[in-house]
Amino acid sequence: MRKGMSHSARSAMFAPLGQVGRAEAVTARLVDAITLGLLANEEQLPSEADLAAQFGVSTVTVREALVALRQQGLVETRRGRSGGSFVRAPANPPPDEWRSRLREVSLSDLRDVGDHYLAIAGAAAKLAAERSSPEDVARLRLATDDLRTAHGIDFTRAERQFHLEVAAAAQSPRLTHEELHLQSERGGLLWLPLGAHPHEEHAAITTAIASADGELARKLTEEHILGALDRLADVHLDLLAP
Repeated sequence: MRKGMSHSARSAMFAPLGQVGRAEAVTARLVDAITLGLLANEEQLPSEADLAAQFGVSTVTVREALVALRQQGLVETRRGRSGGSFVRAPANPPPDEWRSRLREVSLSDLRDVGDHYLAIAGAAAKLAAERSSPEDVARLRLATDDLRTAHGIDFTRAERQFHLEVAAAAQSPRLTHEELHLQSERGGLLWLPLGAHPHEEHAAITTAIASADGELARKLTEEHILGALDRLADVHLDLLAP
């Protein structure tokens, strides 16, 4: 899978935190950066001082966050002249892990998250069609290609990366932050590997954005998300069936 994402997406991930001094918030932001593929496997993280400056927190807070990431197996610290903290991308989770996650939420919660996601992603797609640069469109095409052969956790990453790239192409920091927020909560459940392979849907959304057709881009994005939500609801009901 392609590594790295647009500057706008990375900038949103590493923007200053709203509440200073919270190691949990720094940890969550870095976990998202790693699981979304914003930080590639084996990539060296900035120094503690640089991370503290980017997040607007103390170095002690960053140090606590890195300890938590090491405990989760997402960061490895190496000693020596070429040492530092390096990303360890998560391996594929056990096959039944996503089923356990899905059982923990109610159908009403899923619908509520879906409604929120529809509003954010639809608006982002429309604005991306109106504001995106040729470079943004090129990244969307690469993100679309990533989904062609992706499976398991790579499928989930490809889906989430595509929608994050759309939000970044909208040139709206608030929308990009909202997309990140949704993906870091239960919005990520929408893109569980449930058998569907909507590469053609991504391609159609990208074509609409490249053609500057905002209304079509919004419509296709909303249909894409509604399809994912319907599949998720069906699987959720099956899991709860006696």
